[in-house]
Amino acid sequence: MREPDGPAGQRNELGDRREHCSSQTAICEQFGSIFDPPGEDERLGIALSTLSRTPLNAARHPAENGTCGWYVWGGELTDSPDFFQPLHVHHLAGLVPSMVPYLALAPGWRVLWAPGYVDVWHDMALLAG
Repeated sequence: MREPDGPAGQRNELGDRREHCSSQTAICEQFGSIFDPPGEDERLGIALSTLSRTPLNAARHPAENGTCGWYVWGGELTDSPDFFQPLHVHHLAGLVPSMVPYLALAPGWRVLWAPGYVDVWHDMALLAG
């Protein structure tokens, strides 16, 4: 059940967290991942200029240096040094709401969204140093 909206029509943050936790737990159970949610103040890498491209991709590397390990981009991945920008996890729901249920997948997981299609798989290469 949704929590009521807060002042000025804003969602109650506790309600959002409960909904996110429930959907994230379900995704982890569905795919056999341990439940490893990032902290809201951790950062992820996101290619903001590509988010309108398809497919939308996400890959979680091991966390390091204050990041949670997630990288999110649309279309083709490039090796440009400024391809990804840092973003606090708590801002992701406003930019890529479809990603939020998958955030608790442990390092080593990938997600791909295309129109009418979602694929989730474990990729050991993401864990290699």
